[in-house]
This record gives sequence, structure tokens and C-alpha cells, in this order.
Amino acid sequence: MRQVPNVTLNNGVEIGQLGYGVYKVPAADSFALVSQALEAGYRSIDTAALYANEAGVGRAVRQATGDGGPLSREGVVVTTKVWNDSHGFDRTLTAFDESLHKLGLEYVDLYLIHWPCPEQDLYIQTYRALERLYHDGRVRAIGVCNFEPEHLRRLLDATDVVPAVNQVELHPWLQQNEVRAVNREAGILTEAWSPLARGQLLTDPVLLRIAAGLGRSVAQVVLRWHIQLGNIVIPKASSPARIRENRDIFDFQLDDGAMAAIAALDRGHRSGSDPGRVN
Repeated sequence: MRQVPNVTLNNGVEIGQLGYGVYKVPAADSFALVSQALEAGYRSIDTAALYANEAGVGRAVRQATGDGGPLSREGVVVTTKVWNDSHGFDRTLTAFDESLHKLGLEYVDLYLIHWPCPEQDLYIQTYRALERLYHDGRVRAIGVCNFEPEHLRRLLDATDVVPAVNQVELHPWLQQNEVRAVNREAGILTEAWSPLARGQLLTDPVLLRIAAGLGRSVAQVVLRWHIQLGNIVIPKASSPARIRENRDIFDFQLDDGAMAAIAALDRGHRSGSDPGRVN
């Protein structure tokens, strides 16, 4: 089993390029599935206040990294996020305390704003709370999710700490070229959620053809595409078999022809919400 490669955030913190996302993982299943992901070689776990499974995530991480556990706490990156109803400086600090308590950890590795919520117009104050947490050493890195170029440019002009990541919906049908370019220019890594367009890509004929030629699944081809683009990617999986399948993408390459064919699939199709409309 090849090791998941790390990428380095703009403040020197390392994170696995392939992580395990727990969106819509039931709270009752989160401990077992996160434990299985860690056993399978994942070293980055992505949760959020909204997902209501922080307690199970934290329990699995504590068991794996505690006394007698096989992993070091420094080697596992735990990401969580502040939800839309907790925007604003003080409310964000309170929300962070609640998440940290549920996780049962001493610190969070990566803390993100879940959505910019432009109608609220509080994401600058919210991010300043993240900066406070970062400077106080309670988080190792901070960033944002679903920030469009206009949100990101305004944030960069108004704050001091450049986000480590911008986590956005990104897959072959929504390749986010402008967002990725702005991220790259600012030194922000792009992290992909919904990397398989919530399963809609699994019947795409171009991807099926590429997968058949390689003897791989469509999911593995798409995740490999993300890796070769330099994205961080956090697929969800609800079974140990799928966790392992998603993990096994580091022993093959997509050639230039396959990469070009996938690049041609971009159609601006969102499987999730428009960041300008979420409030």
C-alpha cells in the first residue's frame, strides 16, 4: 500500500493530498468509518459543525493517536468548519469552542469558514476570529470554503493571514478554473469537495472509457485526476470497501490524452449550492 502523499500549506503545515470526508456520515457510524479510514492510510479527516458527527470523528482520532495507538497526533490533520448561523467574531469563537469540545481534542489542525454567506456580510469578522484562534495556537491553519474570486479578493485585502486552503465543489463537470487560478496566485491550495459530483460522474461515457482502459473504477480515475492537478481531495465513503478503493489511486497515472479528455468535460455543472445564494 503506497503512502498518501502530503502537500504543504502556505504556513508549512503538511496535509495528506487525499483525505476522508464525513459529510452525511451518520453520527452513529462516524467512529467506525473514521477508524477504518485511518487504518487504511488516510491521515486527513474533514468534518464540520453542520455534519453533527464531530464527536465520533474525535473519538476515532483520539483512539488512534492516544497511548498505545498506532499514529501520532501530529500526523493526523483534523478539519472542521464554522457554520453559517455562527458568523461574526464572538459567535465564531463560541462555535469553535463547541466544536473543540465535541472533538475532544487539544487543538484543531484546520478550521474553515463553511460558506461566505454574502447577504450576511460577516465573513470578514468571522475570518478575523479564525486569525485570533490561529495566533493563539488553538488551530494550526485556517482557511475558507466556497469562496468565489470576489469573496476571496475582498478577504485578502481586509485580513492578515492568507487562507491555507479554499475548499470548493470541484469535479470534471465543474473544474473551477478561475477559482483555482486566484487560489494559486495567492498561495492558497485548492481542496475539492463533491469530487465525484455526488455520484453523477459514475456513468459519464468518457470517464467509463478511460476507466475501462486502465482496469480502474470511474471513482479512482476522477480522484487520480484531482491528484495530478494538484488538488487536495476529500471523497466521502460509506463502506470499508469504498474507503480502500478510493485510497488505491497512487499506483497508476493518467496520461496526457486522458487528462485532456477529462479537461474537455467541464460544463459548469454544480451538484451542490451556488456560493452566492447560500446565507
